[in-house]
Amino acid sequence: MSVQVEKLEKNMAKLTVEVPAEDVEKAIQGAYQKMKKSINIPGFRKGKAPRQLIEKMYGKEVFYNEAVDAMLPKAYSDAVEECGEEIVSYPKINVEQIESGKPFIFTAEVAVKPAVTLGEYKGIQVEKAPVEVTEEEIQAEVDKEREANSRTVTVEDRAVQKGDIATIDFEGFVDGVAFDGGKGENYDLEIGSNTFIPGFEDQLKGHKAGDDVTVKVTFPANYFVKDLAGKEAEFAVHVNDVKQKVLPEINDEFAKSISKQDSLKDLMETMKAEMQGRATFQANQAYRQALVDLAVANAQVDIPQEMIDQRLDDMIDEIRQNIEAQGHSFEQYLKQIDKTEEDLRKDYTETAEKNVREGLVLNAIADKEDIHATDQDLSMEVFTMAQQFNADPNEVVKIIREQNRVGMLIDSVIRKKAANFLAEQAKKEEKAEAEKE
Repeated sequence: MSVQVEKLEKNMAKLTVEVPAEDVEKAIQGAYQKMKKSINIPGFRKGKAPRQLIEKMYGKEVFYNEAVDAMLPKAYSDAVEECGEEIVSYPKINVEQIESGKPFIFTAEVAVKPAVTLGEYKGIQVEKAPVEVTEEEIQAEVDKEREANSRTVTVEDRAVQKGDIATIDFEGFVDGVAFDGGKGENYDLEIGSNTFIPGFEDQLKGHKAGDDVTVKVTFPANYFVKDLAGKEAEFAVHVNDVKQKVLPEINDEFAKSISKQDSLKDLMETMKAEMQGRATFQANQAYRQALVDLAVANAQVDIPQEMIDQRLDDMIDEIRQNIEAQGHSFEQYLKQIDKTEEDLRKDYTETAEKNVREGLVLNAIADKEDIHATDQDLSMEVFTMAQQFNADPNEVVKIIREQNRVGMLIDSVIRKKAANFLAEQAKKEEKAEAEKE
């Protein structure tokens, strides 16, 4: 097999691959053996007709497509290995020649990994956000816990007011016609939660259990169901009952009931420590990302569109898998958000390009600084992933291998280590400045 590489513009290349004629003959014969079982020739039992007779009746081309399908995967894989280029996109294949007795020739247009010109990345400085948890934030966390531990009691002979939970039956109409998704029974609606269309909840205030209420609203112009956006609607609502939310008192007993702490003071101190830890982690993550963003901004790289398109394919596939894992269809999701798949790709194009650019720069830093992924690094990454998804690490490894994602795992670890390197270098610079002062 021979491979010729033609460099094209914007980090693209065209591989011209030639497979020897004897390999072509083997592939055609293999196609004949596979296909003859389904070809009927008068005078012959099914699957027993000679190849020459089939070719005479249907033309020699009858086996070519099957032969190409059989040859292409290995021929392309061998060509990639032989050409020495680092290919970063799916190939665009074009068959140039397929004929018995002649070499099989095809071309593959591919994107090759672009060269990165690194700018300043060692000792770069970005502003690190101060980490401070205020008393107001701690109190808000306590209030959230209080809300989560509230109970409801049915109130008799009292009108609905803000904060109440009204259990309602409802049906919506536009121009007198009921619309899909506009009907519900025994729905618990917290008044003031702004769960329903603006104006809906306010019109229930002042009514009691047993009341029938006509609620008139206008759907927002940007409502996710296109057919209802901006339309006036009327809801027939029946109030089944009204419940009042009762919040627990904030005291030592409350602290004991929701935690292992013996007093409210201890609870708030524990909350503060936990919130401080989360805030510090988030600030460090933001700081690291800001360093990466600066290193990327300082670098120069010309990205082939094919790399961005491939990243977009991966992102859309991830969204599709997440939606289907929740028991919904991707098409249903698109309808719900009133977008096409092409709209979604446009929405994520900027993010996809950022991801690709960041990955290329971090890989370039890793190459220059001789950063590699060790077996221990990979094991720790798998362990972290297993914890995140509450899975067995062995199962995670199995899935990674089955989905041919080992390369992606290694790449991810290397990029994280490169980002860590940027943070370490920035800290060294800070320390040197402090010592100098």
